[in-house]
Amino acid sequence: MTPRPEAPAPMLRRGPRPLLLHLSLASIRSRASNDGSPNSKPDSRTWNEIEATIRAALQNAHAEEPPPVDADLIAGIAAYRRHPWSRALPDPPSVWTEGGSRLLDYAAPDAKGPIVLVVPSLINRAYVLDLMPDSSMLRYLAGKGVRPLLLDWGWPGEIERGFCLTDYVAGRLERALLAATALSGGPVVLAGYCMGGNLAVAAAERRPDLVATLALLATPWDFHAPDPRRALRAALCLPLLEPAMGLTGTLPIDALQTLFAMLDPFGVGEKYRRFARLPPDSPRAHQFVALEDWLNDGVPLPAGVARDCLSKWYGENAPARGTWHIAGQKVNPANLRQPCFIGVAGRDRIVPPESARALATAIPHAFVHETQAGHVGMVAGTGAKQALWQPLLAWLGTV
Repeated sequence: MTPRPEAPAPMLRRGPRPLLLHLSLASIRSRASNDGSPNSKPDSRTWNEIEATIRAALQNAHAEEPPPVDADLIAGIAAYRRHPWSRALPDPPSVWTEGGSRLLDYAAPDAKGPIVLVVPSLINRAYVLDLMPDSSMLRYLAGKGVRPLLLDWGWPGEIERGFCLTDYVAGRLERALLAATALSGGPVVLAGYCMGGNLAVAAAERRPDLVATLALLATPWDFHAPDPRRALRAALCLPLLEPAMGLTGTLPIDALQTLFAMLDPFGVGEKYRRFARLPPDSPRAHQFVALEDWLNDGVPLPAGVARDCLSKWYGENAPARGTWHIAGQKVNPANLRQPCFIGVAGRDRIVPPESARALATAIPHAFVHETQAGHVGMVAGTGAKQALWQPLLAWLGTV
């Protein structure tokens, strides 16, 4: 949120990260295509190459750069890196801080609606929900009379590098909730996006006195749906990551980006090829650059949180199996009594819709809104207003 010297800017962009990995995957895709293998369903030989490439990236192997791939991919990367757009939205006032975290208040001067405490993922920066003037869920809600408070987790400092999920839920999030309820004079709406939804579920169960209503947006719950192999591949990478985590106390940004590449190995190359064909001054091109800057402006994950997520969530599927614990207490969404809105993105490759629907099954009284958008497109895409913002606002008006 606060500008930093290493923040993305024209001619200084490092994306897509890690570059060598994506060039290598594009080279594999090209060979598989020439051999007649379908791009969307690579054969076992190709998957072996993909896994070997990803494992090498996780181990920081210094491989020789692969030969140049197709011209559209190179053109797309070059066009992105030289694009003049940069984010210049100012931060709203902060009403609470702790360590590197803060609550940003998006209230309009005449706001009379409910306070909505929005909890983003710990993995990426919070400003995806306030991306651009015309692509900001928080400013849209504020313009409709709601008072959004964004929990910006910030960069993990010395204290946060020792955190596990319990520290974030039973500690920092709970204290942010207390600050929000002090402003409202009573319980507030708690909205979680992606991993933030998991944290919100646990917090709402622990402190129902602080949470009046719950909104869970693209929140994963069954991590083995629809294909457990995908989740188990991520869990099996944990031993490869331990040396880096032991050195820094965090899972580095490029390692996180590499893990995401496992979910859709060829997706980054495909979107850069499409970007190469866009007029640079078009709204779609600006939206692409804004989202890529955000994706490449990541945040390292505290090692304890990374171990919890990879081992417990992806490996053991603990949330869906009912074996996930926070502060020694089992997290059980069936115990939630608050009205609950669940947003499911039908084209989500990060949180497959089957994974998010499992949470609706676990909360029998939940209202489910499903839209044909992607994981990020649901909250910050060109169609996000119709896909999510308006339905969420309408639902808030009924509870």
